[in-house]
Amino acid sequence: MKQLVKNTLVAAALTVIGGGQAWSAETSIIVQSTTSTANSGLYDHLLPMFKRETGITVNVVAVGTGQALKNARNCDGDLLLVHAKSAEQKFVSEGYGVERHDVMYNDFIFVGPPADPASIAGSKSALDVLARISSSQSKFASRGDNSGTHKKEMALWKEASIDPTQGSGKWYLETGSGMGATLNAAVGSGAYTMTDRATWISFRNKQDFEIQLEGDDALFNQYGIIMVNPEKCDQVKREASQRFIDWILSDSGQAAIAAYQMNGQRLFFPNAR
Repeated sequence: MKQLVKNTLVAAALTVIGGGQAWSAETSIIVQSTTSTANSGLYDHLLPMFKRETGITVNVVAVGTGQALKNARNCDGDLLLVHAKSAEQKFVSEGYGVERHDVMYNDFIFVGPPADPASIAGSKSALDVLARISSSQSKFASRGDNSGTHKKEMALWKEASIDPTQGSGKWYLETGSGMGATLNAAVGSGAYTMTDRATWISFRNKQDFEIQLEGDDALFNQYGIIMVNPEKCDQVKREASQRFIDWILSDSGQAAIAAYQMNGQRLFFPNAR
C-alpha cells in the first residue's frame, strides 16, 4: 500500500494539468518559425506563460519562412508560425499542413541613411521607392534567403516591373542572411533595406539610420500558424500542438501578444478570428 501511494505521488508530480489534458512534465513541441519573431523577443515573452498554463515546452527553430516550410515538409517540427500567406496556403493545400490560422500582424518598412541618396523620404508608395532606388542605383541590401520578408520584397519588385538581380553585386546586395544581419550589412554599407517593424524596433545598431517609408497598405505583414499534418509526419504531437494553437488564438494568448512592447512600442497586433 505504501509503495502504491508513493508511485501515485510520483506520477502526479510528473504531470501538469492544462485545459483538461494531463501532460507529462517532459512534453515538448517544435515550432518552425521566423527570425523576426524570435529576434523580437516575442517568444521569450509568450512561451513561459504557455508553459505555466499547460506544462508544455515549446522549442523554436528560427529560420526564414522558406526554410521553415522546407523543414516542415521534411517532418522536422510540429507547427509553423511564419509570414508568407500564399506559401502557407500552398503548404496546406498540398496536404503538409492541417489548417492555417491568422495570429497577428505588423508591417514592413524601408529604412536607410539620412543622406537618402535615392530621395525616397516622403514617398507614400513602396513601388515608387523601389523605382527610385533602382533608377539611381542606390545600394539596397536584400535578405536574399527566401524568407517571408524576402518573398514580400521580391513580390514588390515584380509588381514594380523591375528585376533587381540585374544589379546584383553592384547596387543590389544579397546577404543570404537573417533580418538582423541584413540590417547590419545595410548600416555598414549605407544601403537601404526593407525590414519588418518588430525587428527594427528591437535592432540595436541603428546608428543614424531612419525610417524612410511606412504606412503603405502594400507593406502589411500577416503571421499565421499551421500544424504539420500528422498523416504526412507521424511524429507530430497532435494534442500538444493543438493545445498551443488553441492557446495562441484564445483571448489570453491574443492579449499576451498585444501586451508585448519594446521601448514603449507594440511589436505585433493580434488578429485571430
